[in-house]
Amino acid sequence: MGLRWGLLWLLGAAASCLLEGSLGSSPRVSRVSYSSATEACPGLPSFTAEGYMDDQLIIRYESHTRKIHPRVDWVNTLVKEDFRFFNKYMWILKNDEEYFQEDVPMLQRRYNQSGGFHIVQLMVFCEVGEDGKKSGRWQYGYDGRHFLGYEMATGIWTAVDKEAQEMKRRVETAANRRFTDYVESICTEWLQKNDHYRSETSLREVPPVVTMSSRTEADGMERHVCRIYGFYPRGIDASWTRDGEFWLQDTFHESLAPNSDGTYYYSLGIQIDPKERGRYRCHVEHDGLQQPLDLDLKVPESSSSLGLIIGVSVAGVILLCAISGILAFLRFRRGQDDPRKGPSRRAPLMPSCSETI
Repeated sequence: MGLRWGLLWLLGAAASCLLEGSLGSSPRVSRVSYSSATEACPGLPSFTAEGYMDDQLIIRYESHTRKIHPRVDWVNTLVKEDFRFFNKYMWILKNDEEYFQEDVPMLQRRYNQSGGFHIVQLMVFCEVGEDGKKSGRWQYGYDGRHFLGYEMATGIWTAVDKEAQEMKRRVETAANRRFTDYVESICTEWLQKNDHYRSETSLREVPPVVTMSSRTEADGMERHVCRIYGFYPRGIDASWTRDGEFWLQDTFHESLAPNSDGTYYYSLGIQIDPKERGRYRCHVEHDGLQQPLDLDLKVPESSSSLGLIIGVSVAGVILLCAISGILAFLRFRRGQDDPRKGPSRRAPLMPSCSETI
């Protein structure tokens, strides 16, 4: 197998545990993903490596730049204060790029594939529970399907076919040892370093900003979306209420997601009969708020401003026609009154757009 496992697990420690941070008492989950393709596509270089923490992209390495690009502010601080450390793992990524890219033609040969687009992907997971217990797993995929995997908690390998079984036999002993060392030792070391930088830039109870957007649907119903963003910590209680009571019918929610500055955003929507608009509220509770927020629903702009839009449009058409008519009339009169000019062969009733301008 072309990939150097030692470098991979070391990179996993750097990019995963480097990117770990504390989000209250919930387990900390990080992952590193590699991808290597037979050819570059728009938005997909031939090789990429990405580090995530709780589904937030933290760093990205791309083959065409051969650099690690920070995606959050606190990693930029780390680069400035400990560039040797950061540069060390950029060097590791450059080496892993070379060896990981060898896996694509190797698997093509195993599957007797002579051409076409093919991609190899690897994801390494590391989780630290509330009790400090660590666990991990990795998943290796080819052309979008699971190929080979390992679960540290059970020690179980999964291989989908004989090609994967053969690769498992080649890497099993070394991978088990190095992956265990990565989770038990290296990850802990990087968590300590990461906690230092994260604590310097961490946010403390930033209250959410709550806005409401509304629109009228084709069937006459109204759709309202309550947008909640810029808050920290991530724990938040947001829901719809009807007459002051929790309401779930005809509602929809988006996943809680992180912003690049370390804060979070969330949104929830509801579809209602416009006659009952006054009965509903968007209810938000967060540690950064002194008291809960209850936001009223707005009158959809489409219904309130439709008459104004139509009126402005009609007035604009009338004004344009009047101006065009005056210009045409003056041009026609000027041609009649000028004795040096003969009679016009064609008197246009309306000038062209370019002439009017």
